[in-house]
Amino acid sequence: MRIRPVGKHALLIECDASTGLPAAHLVEAWRAELWQRRERGDLTAVEIVPAANTVLLDGLPNPAATATLLSRWAPTVTAAACETTRAHSVDLALSVPTERPDRVMSTAETARSTHGAGAEVVVEVAFDGPDLSVVAEHWGVDVPAMLRRLTGTPFRVAFCGFAPGFPYLTGLPAELALPRLPTPRPRVPAGSVALAGPYAGIYPNPSPGGWLLVGRTDLALFDIDEDPPARLSPGTRVRMVAA
Repeated sequence: MRIRPVGKHALLIECDASTGLPAAHLVEAWRAELWQRRERGDLTAVEIVPAANTVLLDGLPNPAATATLLSRWAPTVTAAACETTRAHSVDLALSVPTERPDRVMSTAETARSTHGAGAEVVVEVAFDGPDLSVVAEHWGVDVPAMLRRLTGTPFRVAFCGFAPGFPYLTGLPAELALPRLPTPRPRVPAGSVALAGPYAGIYPNPSPGGWLLVGRTDLALFDIDEDPPARLSPGTRVRMVAA
């Protein structure tokens, strides 16, 4: 872990592979620890922003003092990331296809669930994307087996980016990482469920995009009039089911 100053009132935590743990698990452990510390009053920060390999803390009244606290909290965070890695390995070993649940959260319930990190959101997906066979070929399986893997994977929102409300979902094993399209599509429909690199994602609005499309959902992902505006915020657990 490295802590770097960013301007006068921010710090950047860089999570690397020196611990032998996946960067995504370290980032999530830092995000959860920092959000909890802020709620308890142990940390003053205007923004805590996770990304692929970093966590940004902005609006710090005393960055030097905060850096000292971060170093003190690092062992706790590393231990949490170790537990996440262990649990993730068990999940992958025991994952089974997810049947359609008796009850799927409404949009309003989904919005409320994201107030608390760790809440689970079930996303109904029509798996009719144009790149199903491409993904299956990369994974060395047929399409039904590929879909069983997706619906059997417990995802978590690692961070949001690219567009407001676009969730980057982790949970797939590293060996299933996928290339992006060599030429992005000029328009991807809103609600498209897609895969690229180690991530799954959902397009909140129509936009260009180079991810592989596997399906679509009617779940609205971003509404500026809601609190929070993003339906799937960092830390939210996500499970996909066939619509």
